[in-house]
Amino acid sequence: MARGYAPVAVVLLLVVTVVAAAVVALALPELSAEPPPNRGVVAEATADGRVSLTLVSGPEITVGNLDVRVVVDGEPLDHQPPVPFFAARGFHGGPTGPFNVADDSTWRVGESTAFSVAATNDPALSAGADVEVELRVRGRPVAGASTTVEEQS
Repeated sequence: MARGYAPVAVVLLLVVTVVAAAVVALALPELSAEPPPNRGVVAEATADGRVSLTLVSGPEITVGNLDVRVVVDGEPLDHQPPVPFFAARGFHGGPTGPFNVADDSTWRVGESTAFSVAATNDPALSAGADVEVELRVRGRPVAGASTTVEEQS
């Protein structure tokens, strides 16, 4: 009776081996990929909720691959900007520059983008608050910037 199970066990072992090899093969390109190069970004923020970012160094960024995370006094915004966007929850209207869905979707050195955090988002950008912005490409950090919220001009 045990001899009857031997071919089934061999087939199952082969299936498990092939599946394990496929999983490893799929994971290897992700592991061996070069980390995205870092960029220099300068941030400014005002108490009316406006956050502007200028790319000052590094290669251009395809905005569609970008994730933006804004933290105010150590607390992330309830609604993060889903770049590129226009009229996203937690923000007034559309952003300017590369974060706007109508732009060419490439953020180059020297270009600035800006968005306005709405009062429906939390925490508010009040004068003197510290704002940190983290930029990630495909989940990997490529830039970060921080600033202190200035009085509304």
